[in-house]
Amino acid sequence: MPVSLSGRSFLKLLDFTPEEIRYLIRLGHEFKRMKLEGTPHRHLKGKNIVLLFEKTSTRTRCSFEVAGHDLGMGVTYLDPAGSQMGKKESIADTARVLGRMFDGIEYRGYGQEIVEELAEYAGVPVWNGLTTEFHPTQMIADLMTIEEQFPQGARGLKLVFMGDAQNNVANSLMVVCAKLGMHFVACGPAEQMPAADLVETCRAIAAETGGSVTLEEDPMAACKDANVIYTDVWVSMGEPDEVWAERIKHLEKFRVTKEVMAMANPDAIFLHCLPAFHDTNTTTGADIAKRFGVTEMEVEDDVFESKQSKVFDEAENRMHTIKAVMYATLCG
Repeated sequence: MPVSLSGRSFLKLLDFTPEEIRYLIRLGHEFKRMKLEGTPHRHLKGKNIVLLFEKTSTRTRCSFEVAGHDLGMGVTYLDPAGSQMGKKESIADTARVLGRMFDGIEYRGYGQEIVEELAEYAGVPVWNGLTTEFHPTQMIADLMTIEEQFPQGARGLKLVFMGDAQNNVANSLMVVCAKLGMHFVACGPAEQMPAADLVETCRAIAAETGGSVTLEEDPMAACKDANVIYTDVWVSMGEPDEVWAERIKHLEKFRVTKEVMAMANPDAIFLHCLPAFHDTNTTTGADIAKRFGVTEMEVEDDVFESKQSKVFDEAENRMHTIKAVMYATLCG
């Protein structure tokens, strides 16, 4: 039976079947082909979308805006200063207003309950550009990138997430790996592992798809024979500056180094959703180096700049796969 996602919101990958996720990845590959060949694909001409950003982002904003324009849509961007949502107007009322004006709504911000409430009241598809708990659009891009490097497909591959394994990216990777029959390993301190209920849910899914979910505190053991090693920043956007000292203390041993990559398979790749603190060429990186003497945080610069690093392919693929999500939910 053909896959149809028309009219649905895209809030978390737990809501989607493996077949539906694979469909979105295939669409991403197709839109990338059309983009690179210069084939016009203004399939959603005449539609309009709004982007609600409570947290700023280079890749998410640019991906949604370029994807929307390529598909022929009008795109409106609202940052926290441009919307009264949650201040003078409730989330439900905001959703009902925007749903009368736009064909789709993207939200990037804080609690998952916000994007869920937007979807409940909007009457049009709502897309999760990032919440505290999940980052589903990133996952479609990640899996597309993995498939580009492993044409045999993602099923059966081993993906290791290193670092703060309870953040939104780690949560979402665990879900998508379980859904697609991959072997997911969360490698970090015991106190920063994914929530037990989500682990249990993902293990039940993996049992049906042939995948697995493992929690491991030893980086070398975790990365042995890995196909993909993935990491993220140690302090997420919106967290207080005071947590840096504690995070560095607990996460330094989980930095992705050349020695860590050497434990993986020879054809293993490195992924990072970006931005990355791999040197001191940012104000934050320079400040951390001055305060703590740490010049490379979650990943060594040599790994980030290596041939195994596919982070910029991954960043580009956000645009193609976000295009796939919007097309799939708005067409029909």
